[in-house]
Amino acid sequence: MERCKCLALVGGGALLGSISTIFLLKLLQTQKRGVRRKCSQNGTAQINGFEGCKVAGKKSDKVVSDDRLKDEIVSEHLTRNIQFFGFESQQKVSASYVVVIGLGGVGSHAASMLLRSGIGKLLLVDFDQVSLSSLNRHAVATRADVGIPKAQCLKEHFLSIFPECQIDAKVILYDSSTEEEILSGHPDFVLDCIDNIDTKVALLAACVRRGLKVLSATGAGARADPTRIRIADLRESTNDPLSRSVRHRLRKDHGIEGGIPVVFSLEKPKVKLLPFKAPSGEEENPSDYQIVPGFRVRIIPVLGTIPAIFGQVMASYVLTDLAGLHVQTEPVVNFDMDHYHILHQRLIEHEESMYGTAMQVQVDVEEVMYIAKELWHGRSAREQIAKDVGRGMWRSINELMLVRWDCTKPASISNLILLKFKEVDEHESRTLDDIQEKEPEFYSRVTTVLKRAENDFGL
Repeated sequence: MERCKCLALVGGGALLGSISTIFLLKLLQTQKRGVRRKCSQNGTAQINGFEGCKVAGKKSDKVVSDDRLKDEIVSEHLTRNIQFFGFESQQKVSASYVVVIGLGGVGSHAASMLLRSGIGKLLLVDFDQVSLSSLNRHAVATRADVGIPKAQCLKEHFLSIFPECQIDAKVILYDSSTEEEILSGHPDFVLDCIDNIDTKVALLAACVRRGLKVLSATGAGARADPTRIRIADLRESTNDPLSRSVRHRLRKDHGIEGGIPVVFSLEKPKVKLLPFKAPSGEEENPSDYQIVPGFRVRIIPVLGTIPAIFGQVMASYVLTDLAGLHVQTEPVVNFDMDHYHILHQRLIEHEESMYGTAMQVQVDVEEVMYIAKELWHGRSAREQIAKDVGRGMWRSINELMLVRWDCTKPASISNLILLKFKEVDEHESRTLDDIQEKEPEFYSRVTTVLKRAENDFGL
């Protein structure tokens, strides 16, 4: 009898699911016909040299989408996002405007996931065309798309995925003459997926000057290890020739030291640029064959998975930021386990010297790693920005140690700060009340970090 009841319930659930699926499919087909009718009525429009269907919807600097999530198809499409972010946060995403510049392996995947996640308005920018060799890493291009502009390719595919998005496409090269056309309209985020140094530097400098949020992708080619991909400030990116050159140019030409988040890989490139060979088969000067001055002609081998992951990482970063969901990215700390053992031993020795015993040390080596890496990012609590990166950070361990924040409490995971040797004596000679009175910003920053440790460990 119980078995029959179970079978009846399963059968009824399957029938109900089938009916709802059929209903949604019919509704979707009706909406598709409506979109086609609107396109027929609007006709085609010239968009930077190519024809495309006008995207229905109000043209404005900000996307009005209060009613969009009330649409049954749209809400079902975005149901997992709504469950993850919450309705109000997803509304923020759906009301956002994002510009993606560079639509190759990285940019196409970033734009595709932004679209699928319900971004309200997208501007797609790239002057290049789809090639056969780019199909190993492009998000949506097929062989039928070879030879057409990448911006047009993405727009046409995107309209069949999420037609409610307001999509604009521009087949142009970013430079000073096109800056206003591309960056006007107050975008909520700009994604820099350009692989040319001159253009990249110009774009990043313009975003800083205009006060626009920007996320930049560095070199994704010649790499194979997805576990080494990170997001950090440009000044912290290592093992990447592209970001090194961009850092130098931004500092030299624009006085920009950092403050720009980048996606990069800690992995050293596995292969080098291939030698340039002319049609005759002989090696020649690549600059003689540049279509656009300053653009790379030599080919860098690319494993398609890595630029795709770069793009997905960028999309995730932007979506969580727009939704107001704070995500603590993994710090770039160039320490190994020996360094954490050293910090743990120094803590024990300092406790014995200061208090006559190490009985109040309530952390092990793994917890020291959490404190030094996750809480203090491998640098003194008094340093708000990274000064030592790469090998410099590796050497900085020689002048760092863990000490109690509040000397009246044990050396626990929520009461330890990382300081330089020369900073320790001054800290231990002061009271917390004195620090709070004279350095309220520092006091607030440290207590906030230590509160995170309490939350992470349920203290």
